Amino acid sequence: MTTTRQLVNHRRRVAAATTATPPAPGSTPGSAPATDAEESPRSRAPRRVTTPKPVAPEDEARPRRRLLTRRSLPGVLGLATVLLGAVAAWSGVSAHSLDADASRSNTALSDAAGTSQVSGQLTSAVNALFSYSYVSPATTQAAAAKDLTGAAVKQYATLLAPVRSVAAKEKLVLTTTVTNAGVELLHGDTARVLVYADQRSTRGDTGATTYGAAMLAVDAVRQGGTWRISGIDTYS
Repeated sequence: MTTTRQLVNHRRRVAAATTATPPAPGSTPGSAPATDAEESPRSRAPRRVTTPKPVAPEDEARPRRRLLTRRSLPGVLGLATVLLGAVAAWSGVSAHSLDADASRSNTALSDAAGTSQVSGQLTSAVNALFSYSYVSPATTQAAAAKDLTGAAVKQYATLLAPVRSVAAKEKLVLTTTVTNAGVELLHGDTARVLVYADQRSTRGDTGATTYGAAMLAVDAVRQGGTWRISGIDTYS
């Protein structure tokens, strides 16, 4: 005979079984629930493995070369700057030495007596060489024979040819007067003098007179104690 206590316990067990969580589909009663550690069939599929692409030796060395180039570039530029500075310094010292040597060898400013002698003799020579009269052309020819030497002989003949060609016909008289002469170089028996002169030309057939100025540089050599013109530069 069932007691009241047993009936109450039976009802409690039935109620507990009804409210319990139903098992998952496909699971068997009494089996343990699946855990996160277990892999699903999809997770058991073979995974794709990517093989790294081999790196060529030159590709591997290229970044290193770039790095070395970037690191070494400042050093190269620094070396180039030092070399250029050394060249500039050497050039400056050389130029100064050449100027100093030229100053020591040029006695145009230190030798007053020698400067005065070459200036006076060449002034007289230019006055005689570039003055010409149709009446006495031999005077100019004598001056050329006495005061010219070397290349200046031919240069002077070329310069005076136009005057000689018309002198007799036009009864031409040309007078040259040096107004200033500066000794640019005096070194032993060689010299160079800058000459400024006024020229006057008179034509006897018309009586017309013209005036002009001339500038020339003459090179000279001293032969037997006398300065003679060895080169003529008219800057033309």
